[in-house]
Amino acid sequence: MSLVQTEIKNKVGIITLNSEKTLNALSLPMIEELQTVLTDWKTSNRIACIFLQGAGEKALCAGGDVRKLYDAIIAQKTIDPAEVPQDCFDFFSKEYQVDYEIHTYPKPVIVWGNGIVMGGGIGLMVGASHRIVTEKSKLAMPEITIGLYPDVGGTWFLNTMPSAYGLYLGLTGARLDGADCIFLGLADYYGESSSKETILRALEQADWSDNPYKTVSDILDHITESVSVPESQAAAHQWFIQHFEGVNSVDQFKDILMNEPQKDDWINMGVKSFTAGSPSSAHIIFRQLKQGEHLSLKEVFRSELNLSCQCCIHPDFAEGVRALLVDKDQSPQWWPAALNDITTEWIDSYFAEFKAENFQL
Repeated sequence: MSLVQTEIKNKVGIITLNSEKTLNALSLPMIEELQTVLTDWKTSNRIACIFLQGAGEKALCAGGDVRKLYDAIIAQKTIDPAEVPQDCFDFFSKEYQVDYEIHTYPKPVIVWGNGIVMGGGIGLMVGASHRIVTEKSKLAMPEITIGLYPDVGGTWFLNTMPSAYGLYLGLTGARLDGADCIFLGLADYYGESSSKETILRALEQADWSDNPYKTVSDILDHITESVSVPESQAAAHQWFIQHFEGVNSVDQFKDILMNEPQKDDWINMGVKSFTAGSPSSAHIIFRQLKQGEHLSLKEVFRSELNLSCQCCIHPDFAEGVRALLVDKDQSPQWWPAALNDITTEWIDSYFAEFKAENFQL
C-alpha cells in the first residue's frame, strides 16, 4: 500500500497522506514518497496546482512518527550514545527538505487542514500558498510535552505571529481551532468541513490558462465567502498574551503565567502543559525563538536540524516519547527535573553545532 496516493484531474495534482490508522503520521518512507511527488510535479506541464489532504476525516497529519525515532535512539545507545542515530538524521533532514519545498514551491499548494494538524502536520501546512481550516480543525505544536521543541519551521512561523503569541504557543503547546489559525496567520481560508468536494470539483473544472494563483484564490474566496468565522479564543486572550511581550527569561515567563489572577480554562490548559513539560525544552524553546528572530528560512531549517539532532542525544526526547507512547505511564522523568536545575552550559550543549555536510536545501 502506498503511503502517499496521487491523482491528477484537469491539472490538479491531488496528494493524499495515506495512513489513516496513525492519523497520517509522517514516517520516513512517507516523507520520501512525498518528496518524490513534489519533485516530479514541480516542472510537469500536467500539473497547475497541488491539493494536499489526509486520508479519512480525522486528520491531515498528527505529526511525525516519533515512536520510530525512539526505537532508533534506544538502539543507538547500546552502540554509541554520543552519536546521532542515522534514522533520526534522515528523518529530520528529509522532513525539513519537504517543508522547505512547500514554502518555496513554484505552483499553488492548497492544504486541506481539516481535523488534527499537529507538529509535522503544521510543517506541511504552514508554507503552502492556500491553507484551509474548518470547524473541525485542531492545531498545536505540543513538543514541550515530549522533550522536543516546535521544529518544522516553528522558529520562523512562531516569530511571525503578533504580540507574544509565538512564544506562548511554543512554551505551552496551546491548542488552536480554525478561528485561531485565521487570527494568527496560520491559515488563509475558513470553510465548512463538508465543502471539500465542492472545492475539488471547482478546481477540476477550472481554466488554468491564466494565473493559477489567482484562479485558486478566486475559487476559494467564492466557496468560503459566506462562511462566518467564529470568535477566536486566542484573539479573546490578547490582553493576557500582551503580558509576555518583552519577557527575557523562562523564569519571567513562568512568573507571569502562574501568577495571572484571571485564570480561565484556556489559560489553565497552558499552565498545565507548561508545568508538565520538559524543563530543558522550555529553555531551548525560549532560546530558539529569541536567537532565530531574524534568520532566513534556510537558516531556520539548518538550525532546527542541528537542534533536533541534539535532542536525540540529550535525555528528555526519548523519555518524553517513552512516557507518552511506549509505556504510556504519562510520568516522564525529566532530567534535569526542574526549571531551576537547568544551567546555561546545559542549554549551550543543545546548541553545539554538528557537521551536517549532506543537508542541502
